[in-house]
Amino acid sequence: MSRAFQALTIPASAGIGLRSPHIGEMLTRRPSAGWLEVHAENYMGGGAGVEALEKLREIYPVSVHGVGLSLGSARGLDRDHLERLRKVCERFQPDLVSEHLAWSVADGAYLNDLLPLRYDEEALAIVARNVETVQGTLKRQVLIENLSAYVAFADSSMSEAEFLAELVVRTGCGLLLDVNNVQVSAHNLQYDAKAFIDALPAEAIGEIHLAGHATNHVGADTVLIDDHGSRVPPVVWALYRHAIDRLGPRPTLIEWDTDVPVLDVLLGEAMWADMLTASLMFSRKQASRQAAVAKPRPVSPTPFENVRTSMPVLAAFAAAKAGPVMWNALTPMEGRYDVAA
Repeated sequence: MSRAFQALTIPASAGIGLRSPHIGEMLTRRPSAGWLEVHAENYMGGGAGVEALEKLREIYPVSVHGVGLSLGSARGLDRDHLERLRKVCERFQPDLVSEHLAWSVADGAYLNDLLPLRYDEEALAIVARNVETVQGTLKRQVLIENLSAYVAFADSSMSEAEFLAELVVRTGCGLLLDVNNVQVSAHNLQYDAKAFIDALPAEAIGEIHLAGHATNHVGADTVLIDDHGSRVPPVVWALYRHAIDRLGPRPTLIEWDTDVPVLDVLLGEAMWADMLTASLMFSRKQASRQAAVAKPRPVSPTPFENVRTSMPVLAAFAAAKAGPVMWNALTPMEGRYDVAA
């Protein structure tokens, strides 16, 4: 049964993905967290988890992240699944709703994976039709997330970024920029991660995801795996810095789905995201002030470039970039959904 909640807006700050081991602690401690995101499929039934989320929804803004709509399915959407998603949104009244640019259903069977599309006009028409159906049913804009990729279709006629940009034009959807997915795909498929971000329409990006990934060695090659099982690595922080420098502050989520640590680790990662954003905005203000004076002064260095900075957090991030030993010294490790979203 739906209920009326106090209107809470997702702030342009960092939140965490709510996972079952942390629900009790979130209810008792009520720690400072910008917002919470849940996987829609975990709350489509009833039970204690749903009741707990209703209590947390009274305290924190909530975002709903779907993993099972299969927007790339040529046969259309599972209307029963879409109706269950509609009821989740009606029940918890999230400010943001998101899904993946992927397919996961074949001949009525759900696959426990998010599979890539061929990026061409035919696939674009299918995804656009499905996104319009979702937005029409939910009566709200939906954010579409870029996928982590390990293979690509040789006959794609456009890039994923071009595909997403055109999808925004055709449907009015928003975008969820998963920075870790960009890094994983760019490494595996050998393209420029920053150029991918720069090709997306900035005004459409309503949320950002950050996560860790695994590194697998295959002979002389390395493959990055989007497993959401570790801290955000320095290379992803650097790419996030590029995104925020271009986009400005955005609601940013820390995702952690495997080997889930204690709650304070997630909250600490969210703190780093907030500090990095604040430091960039501080540096931007300083640069603007310096540009306004008659005799221009050197612009303060930006994060990751050197440690001689005007705020301590910048030095910390620069040290983090210097290598895994320093990163571990700065952030010691403490201490359900199966698809890595």
